[in-house]
Amino acid sequence: MSEIIRRDPRREWIARNRLHPEYATVLAALGVHRGGGATSEWMGPNGVVRKNPRAIGFIGPNGVKRIDRSGLQQGGQSTAATTAARDSRRTVTIDQPAFLVAVVPDLTGGRLSGHDKDLLGLARRLADADAEHPGAVVAILFGEHKEEALGEAGIDRVVHLDDEFYAGFSPEARLAALSAVEREMTPRFWLLPDSPLGGADLGRRLSLRLGERAATGVWQIEADHESPLGWRCTARGGAGSLDIQRPLPRVALALAECAEPVDETRHAAEHLTLAASIPTTLSRIEDLGQVAVDPAGVALAEAEFILSGGNGVKEWDAFHHAAKVLGATEGASRVAVDDGFMARDRQVGATGTWVTARVYMAVGISGAIQHLQGIQRCDKVVAINLDPGCDIIKRADLAVIGDSTQILAALVAMVEQQRGGQRDAA
Repeated sequence: MSEIIRRDPRREWIARNRLHPEYATVLAALGVHRGGGATSEWMGPNGVVRKNPRAIGFIGPNGVKRIDRSGLQQGGQSTAATTAARDSRRTVTIDQPAFLVAVVPDLTGGRLSGHDKDLLGLARRLADADAEHPGAVVAILFGEHKEEALGEAGIDRVVHLDDEFYAGFSPEARLAALSAVEREMTPRFWLLPDSPLGGADLGRRLSLRLGERAATGVWQIEADHESPLGWRCTARGGAGSLDIQRPLPRVALALAECAEPVDETRHAAEHLTLAASIPTTLSRIEDLGQVAVDPAGVALAEAEFILSGGNGVKEWDAFHHAAKVLGATEGASRVAVDDGFMARDRQVGATGTWVTARVYMAVGISGAIQHLQGIQRCDKVVAINLDPGCDIIKRADLAVIGDSTQILAALVAMVEQQRGGQRDAA
């Protein structure tokens, strides 16, 4: 028998594809189990140790590798295991920081978004670069928020401004508050998310107020001792067609996936109060509130709440009624689209539309590989299905096992009853 080691290209391809049905089986056959049973390394055919980059992470839609040591992206991870991973984080307290890195998150819906957490990961990289003289990350939060894990996101100090004149679209009031932070704390860096409805506008106003030439579209930074502040950044330019490198200025507007979120440490998130009073003069801009938008007209890629139907939906009229009552944008699996129940532009998945909804409710969807790829950036996934062992249940943050028609009907009844009670009280 020949001693020549033969390669199996198909098996190697499966080992690189975390969502393949035979992924776990192939990795188990390839070799060594490490890190609590997760295969991350094995001996290759030429005697070289091969590493699996997706053993503790996944590739984001922009081609940037994301690391998730908390286990939230691993199907079937139990809540107890997730809680244990969070409890095992190393506590970090920075009493006298050498400098400050200020972050102004969007706090969409009152919680840190994925973009916000990426930005805080970038801030931690700037603050922790010098182990002997570490800096601290101070977050400036506007309005009410529901976030309870500020320390786990990498925040050392918090300036929370929840007065009513910061609510809604109030760029002048917020700029006055940031100017007060600048006068009292003088952060070395200001980081804001380069988001069209949030930090993009406020960050440009702040850079003009500080007399800085802000870096926009930042997606990568690296140490550079020849730069004035010791860092160089790479930013998107030319409508995303080219990369621009320049010294990192004091004000930077960063894109999503600019850094890995904090997942190994827990910080103090100590609340601070500004000493000086902030002017509360009337703004030249009056926020008239949000305009009601038909969820059916919202593009899937921009939707915050998606109700998605699959092969398990039998009463499509009831499904459409539920989406209308819940105020959700409708989506569908490939099977539902191929069967003619939904339009092609409503298809969710790698072969349809990548979605980033804060809440994604999958009704009667088993969870094919392409579909799971398309929803991997959704914050919360709710699955309604008859099969407790299907893949979408493993991915879901909340799973409801039962008949989808009955569950949707009960959910609609509860919402209508609550709204009726609110009208009666008014």
